[in-house]
Amino acid sequence: MADERIHVLRDILLELHNGASPESVQERFDQTFAGVSAIEISLMEHELMNSDSGVTFEDVMELCDVHANLFKNAVEGVEVADADQPGHPVRVFKDENLALRAAFLRVRRLLDTYATLEDESVREELLKGLNRQMGLVAQFDRHYKRKEELFFPIMESYGHDSPPKVMWGVDDQIRQLFAQAQTSLASLPAGDIAKVKGDFEEFVTEFESMIFKEESILLMILLECFTQDDWLKIAAESDAYGYAIVKPSEKWVPERVNFAASEGASAPSQDPSALGMSLENGVEQRVIDTPEGRVTITFEPKKETFNRTHQQPFGNGYLSVEQADLILNHLPMEITFVNKEEIFQYYNNSVPADEMVFKRTPSQVGRNVELCHPPKLLPKVKKIFAALRSGEKDKFEMWFKSESRGMFVHVTYAAVRDEAGEFQGVLEYVQDIQPYREIDTDVYREIEE
Repeated sequence: MADERIHVLRDILLELHNGASPESVQERFDQTFAGVSAIEISLMEHELMNSDSGVTFEDVMELCDVHANLFKNAVEGVEVADADQPGHPVRVFKDENLALRAAFLRVRRLLDTYATLEDESVREELLKGLNRQMGLVAQFDRHYKRKEELFFPIMESYGHDSPPKVMWGVDDQIRQLFAQAQTSLASLPAGDIAKVKGDFEEFVTEFESMIFKEESILLMILLECFTQDDWLKIAAESDAYGYAIVKPSEKWVPERVNFAASEGASAPSQDPSALGMSLENGVEQRVIDTPEGRVTITFEPKKETFNRTHQQPFGNGYLSVEQADLILNHLPMEITFVNKEEIFQYYNNSVPADEMVFKRTPSQVGRNVELCHPPKLLPKVKKIFAALRSGEKDKFEMWFKSESRGMFVHVTYAAVRDEAGEFQGVLEYVQDIQPYREIDTDVYREIEE
């Protein structure tokens, strides 16, 4: 694609940033671009946020609605047959948006009815229904989590790091609007129903806008650059985060073509003699005839030098890699290690992914730690890393009570240093300490029972 087109797109958004009205740039946009791909949108945002123009991702986030509307009638469609199949992450994503829209309509009808009722007993029942429907709407967070934790890492691996940062910031704003709508609903029956309706509509307006951005921009980028293997990876890891209202009706199993055994073609012979080869004591020999004579090539594969089950010196004793892996997975805590380059390098499997306090999936491994957190948390993440790296602190702790899961969660971020005291990374460990808080005796020995 021509650099000139990217520059024009950038200039239009810079004009908007500097106060131009959407109407003043719409005509020029329509005249300049007969069609624009989602990849160009991504490159434009990347250039804006990484140039010396002074535009930050917060600026782009503020312009998100404006530039989304500019692209609304110009984005090229990308048709991928797989994406329409049940269980494909794109199909699931769109089905969730439909289900959430239907829930919005139900909440609106209930709010309108509630506003006209005077019978307190009927209102009480209606309020129960409202709370149930809002509980369904709250599942949108699972939809956003899958987008942020599964889609975004793969996008970043293809160089599209700006759209995820902007969209995650808007996601968090929408979460805040929903929290406000929930707070307003909780004020009923004493609260103001008009305020409840107003707060809910403010949330829905922004959510509907995000649906457009997801389906007309985000998914277009993904369908252009993601491979079938990328989508299979997302589908395999999606259960850990759950789904919003609707679940996949079946597992997506794409059609795969085995070119080696395609129709009309015979599979290559596996007989060494048919290929001019001979095997002797595990050593392969190939004889090549030339006009001057025969040449014999010998190939002996290297013996395996590493075995996961072999004992290795380990701390104050000996462990195999397999045993060390088992031990780490049996610790009653979630462990995450971010190395000194601030790359998420490891996490253990102490519990299934869908039971984790802080959910981790293989897609996150190899990702910069800053990209693993919502933009609003980046200042805290940077502060923790800087203090642990410099030696100002050796660890940070936090704890919180999760009423919904019956947990009291304790989290520690500890600096990892080698024998010379050099910083090597940060170890995060997460524990449910509720069982310890419930201990009410001074002595207990289960073995004596």
